[in-house]
Amino acid sequence: MKKLLTALKRCAAVGAAALAIASLQPVSAAQAAPTPVVGGTTATQGEFPFMVRLSMGCGGALYTPQIVLTAAHCVSGTGANTSITATAGVVDLQSTTGRVQVKSTYVYRAPGYNGNGKDWALIKLASPITTVPTLKIATTTQYNTGTFTIAGWGSASEGGAQQRYLRKATVPFVSDATCRSYSGYSGLVASDEICAGYAAGGVDTCQGDSGGPMFRRDSANAWIQVGIVSWGIGCARANAPGVYSEVSTFASAIASAAASL
Repeated sequence: MKKLLTALKRCAAVGAAALAIASLQPVSAAQAAPTPVVGGTTATQGEFPFMVRLSMGCGGALYTPQIVLTAAHCVSGTGANTSITATAGVVDLQSTTGRVQVKSTYVYRAPGYNGNGKDWALIKLASPITTVPTLKIATTTQYNTGTFTIAGWGSASEGGAQQRYLRKATVPFVSDATCRSYSGYSGLVASDEICAGYAAGGVDTCQGDSGGPMFRRDSANAWIQVGIVSWGIGCARANAPGVYSEVSTFASAIASAAASL
């Protein structure tokens, strides 16, 4: 679940045979762990085809056919890694129709990541996934406000189980000043994090949604990623929005790192 008295990253470990929450990664007292989309509805097949489920219990988005963009706190560090399985092409994780599963070969974690900000990472796959489209990322702050879409296979309630079906919801932008005014959010890294959610709560990402994208439509009505699920206080609580890594801040670093993999 997200943090209770202290904050945790929104990451959950998933076993090979079940979608059960096994653990969360605690970080600083200013951060918390999100669960699968709370207050949302089930996505339809093909609605968000760029979504990726990672076997360590996180989400992600297909940045290139062979690279998944996710959260730094979902991985242990930079280097060769063949232990992660990426699942794409399905809303129902148990469906075999259209499902693509590819092992990882290498992980790149944001340089200098220490649990506060810089929460992004890249996972290189053993082979490209060519049956689904990629999700472009924002390169300027143009799309960092408004209403965003969130999606994931994480918990549908605080402390709940991971989901078999992809869930979706929409959340509004919350200014840095407002976000920092909430209890537990003084540690917000305004230079590279975005807050989104309702003051009344009820809709949020949660455990198991970590690393997944927060996205919206651009000027051409195409999906564009503006955030990466990072942390929050509990799940869908009042005055406790979700916090997302600001993709535009790291767009150049992400592109450079991807080109080197």
